[in-house]
Amino acid sequence: MAKLRILPATELDLPLIFELIQALAEYERLSHEVTANPHKLRESLFGRKPAAEVLLAYWGNECAGFAVFFGTYSTFLGQPGLYLEDLYVKPHLRRQGIGLALLRKVATLATERGCARLEWGVLNWNEPAIRFYKKLGAVAMDEWTKYRLSEDALYDLGAARE
Repeated sequence: MAKLRILPATELDLPLIFELIQALAEYERLSHEVTANPHKLRESLFGRKPAAEVLLAYWGNECAGFAVFFGTYSTFLGQPGLYLEDLYVKPHLRRQGIGLALLRKVATLATERGCARLEWGVLNWNEPAIRFYKKLGAVAMDEWTKYRLSEDALYDLGAARE
């Protein structure tokens, strides 16, 4: 693994981060949902109040993939956690331990920060990822259903007056 380096992303990495987001969206068959652009990413990742952090994995001189994560909180535990929004390794560099190394780095940060949990979502059809996560001891939270408000529904609820 001497070829592998994992580094925190900087603002100079924005074009690379955007490229990886597009590649992930294509892999997940969700390219049509990407509305991010480098300007939005600059503000949300490196602006006044960063919403998430990014780790970049380099295999030799090539950026091999990334992990994007942000803080959460559990009222039941009274402790913070981390949510892994994205974990992606370029297809031609998979099976080198890069994804595992990225996940390990995020887990290390979680423990160093006193987090009680590291959570993430995976698409139901993504069997390779599901096998990978289960092999690590991750447990599917099947009793929970994720809900989302976005676009008009989010605006309508936020704009509603009592």
